[in-house]
Amino acid sequence: MFALAVGTSIGYALFLSFGNPFFMGRIVDAVSQGPVASDDALAVFGPLVAALIATNVLGQVCSKLQDYANWKLQIGASYDLARLCFNTLSMQSMTFHTSRHGGSLVSQTAKFIGGYRDLCRAFVFSIVPTTASVVLTLAILGPEVPAYAAVLSVLLAAYLLAAYVMYRRVLPLNAQAASAQSRLSGELSDSVTNILAVKTCGREDFERRIFDQVNEEVRRAESNRMRASMNRGAVTAGVIVAIMTAASVFVAGGNAWFNVTPGQLVMMFTYTYTLTMQFNYINTVFQNVNAALGDARDMTVILDEPTLVQDAPEARDLVVPHGSIRFDNIGFSYPDAAGGSFSLTGFDLSIEAGQRVGLVGRSGSGKTTITSLLLRLADLQDGAIRIDGQSIHEVTQVSLRRQIAYVPQEPLLFHRTIRENIAYGRPDATEEQILAAARDAHALEFIERLPQGLDTQTGERGVRLSGGQRQRIAIARALLEDAPILVLDEATSALDSESEALVQKALATLMRGRTCIVVAHRLSTVAALDRIVVMSEGRVIEDGTHAELIEGNGTYAQLWDRQTGAFLEG
Repeated sequence: MFALAVGTSIGYALFLSFGNPFFMGRIVDAVSQGPVASDDALAVFGPLVAALIATNVLGQVCSKLQDYANWKLQIGASYDLARLCFNTLSMQSMTFHTSRHGGSLVSQTAKFIGGYRDLCRAFVFSIVPTTASVVLTLAILGPEVPAYAAVLSVLLAAYLLAAYVMYRRVLPLNAQAASAQSRLSGELSDSVTNILAVKTCGREDFERRIFDQVNEEVRRAESNRMRASMNRGAVTAGVIVAIMTAASVFVAGGNAWFNVTPGQLVMMFTYTYTLTMQFNYINTVFQNVNAALGDARDMTVILDEPTLVQDAPEARDLVVPHGSIRFDNIGFSYPDAAGGSFSLTGFDLSIEAGQRVGLVGRSGSGKTTITSLLLRLADLQDGAIRIDGQSIHEVTQVSLRRQIAYVPQEPLLFHRTIRENIAYGRPDATEEQILAAARDAHALEFIERLPQGLDTQTGERGVRLSGGQRQRIAIARALLEDAPILVLDEATSALDSESEALVQKALATLMRGRTCIVVAHRLSTVAALDRIVVMSEGRVIEDGTHAELIEGNGTYAQLWDRQTGAFLEG
């Protein structure tokens, strides 16, 4: 398809832009030689008229094929590029995503695809035809008027040099403008996404000031790009004037100085004028090309970034017959950790199959880091994590995560129906299985009261449901997944007492028969578990049952006393 686009673009220029003037020049030469008898008109002009008709027919065929090739290129490549961007973003680690605005990534993806379309149109309809025009002009006029072809070659070289130098100056300004636009999109997305916080805090003016600051950066960047583009246009316009001046001089004196025929004069002026018009237009085209390259830059950089978490070359699927978990001498630090300090150093923890383990400790002690590493949302630097003796770094990420049901503090709901959200981890589930999961999660009672039941749209991030309802939908999803390992990360900390009671019942059902890791600040959530691990600064400092830890009178006992109010007694 690319070859068809190039071939038809050249054909379009050859037949319509050059074929017509060429044969018309031959007609002018025939007329200029003197009157032609009516009986001889068909013999003299017939072949030339037939050639003109054929030239126009072929030119129009090339034009339509050019349109077809351009559309096919745009549709096919846009599809492939969209898939490439989505696959790249979806395969990147959580470390990558937590350091970027989701709105900016969406904007960069759209601009990347749009930039390709702009480049495709510019290439097919402007760059190839203009390049072909230069070559054809010199190839046709060279044998006809060598002196003019030589002068034109020098002026064209001067034009290309000036255009290239100015292009190099404009390109970084385009990248700056595109980056500023991406920041603007990210700021807009951030404010709109958190509009409830903006309104409840009365911070509309503050957000407006931030937006205005970023918008001003866009204005400055766009103004700098405009000035550089205008300067480039002025320089290249000067060269175009010089080209047309040379053409005028040769047309006026060509016959006297170089014995140029009238037909050749027509060809010289028409070819040169066509070329300068294309150069005038290509200035705008290059502005668009510069803008497209600038727009595509940010996503191009992202596509070139290494994927931080990758499957091993020979990774196999994880098989979990039991569900035992072993953290063996783990060392890990976040990429942006101050001074390369480690969040976990020499961390060891064994969890037996079917055991329910609570992870507690102050904020920043490493609890959530442990769950992230277990799910391979980030990769550790030292040690190994094994599930039933299998290192999670030697199995595929998809098979690992399908064996672990994860319920976070903030339920992860899509702007889709409740049915789709519950069945997200198991899309082949039957209606009966979905209803059973909703029932066991104590979610069916409120779902049935909704006008559209399971077909109710949840809204963006589940905004149309209450916190407790969202959490029960998330638990129903985990129940339906039926994974042998369960991770609960502060799953009840943001709920009111009534919602927490319902969610706790659902969690009790969910934990039955599974290996469970429960991250909690609220100790009442973990008091009844088989085992409680107390963490501090990435280390295990206490390990035992609730009764054992209370009796030990250590950190856990102190935390328990504070949460239950026992420290007030006496």
